[in-house]
Amino acid sequence: MLEIRVSEGDGLSYPIGSRATRGITILIVDDAGKPVEGATVGFQLPEMGPGGTFANGSRNETITTRADGRASVWGMKWNRQAGAFEVRVTATKGEARAGTVVSQHLTEAAAPDAAIGGGFNRKWLWIGLAAAGAGAGIAVAARGGGSSSSGCSSTVVLPQNPCTSNPSSLGVTQIGAPTINLGHP
Repeated sequence: MLEIRVSEGDGLSYPIGSRATRGITILIVDDAGKPVEGATVGFQLPEMGPGGTFANGSRNETITTRADGRASVWGMKWNRQAGAFEVRVTATKGEARAGTVVSQHLTEAAAPDAAIGGGFNRKWLWIGLAAAGAGAGIAVAARGGGSSSSGCSSTVVLPQNPCTSNPSSLGVTQIGAPTINLGHP
């Protein structure tokens, strides 16, 4: 007897037309609850409606479980039809068989679950953080701020915006505006 346990991926939502940033991982165990190595696990996406294709370009993917009894599939390319759907999962080892479904959902808008791992959103987060950090560093340098020798943190209060002031009145030399150049991801 085989049992399929869904370890990851059940109930996830993704934006239509995106690629899965998180996979589906299942665990195959025997009737004693021990992991089953070498079981053949089939994943099947729906032929019609919401869904997509696996990384191999088809709606079917077959994986063999590792020594820990796990099999994972990821990198699915989702189609452009919103709605709920199920990924069918079957497992076989010798004469033993088992099956289950994993629920997924495609949405019109970006889903929080999928956006966490998406490279595009993360890239803009890092750009924003870099720009904010650069601006803070310029402000502290312009006012002669820095860390104190006591190791305590302190707040720098600026009476005026050093970016709009005359640089010579602040006692600093103006080199130029900071820039951030980005290449292709």
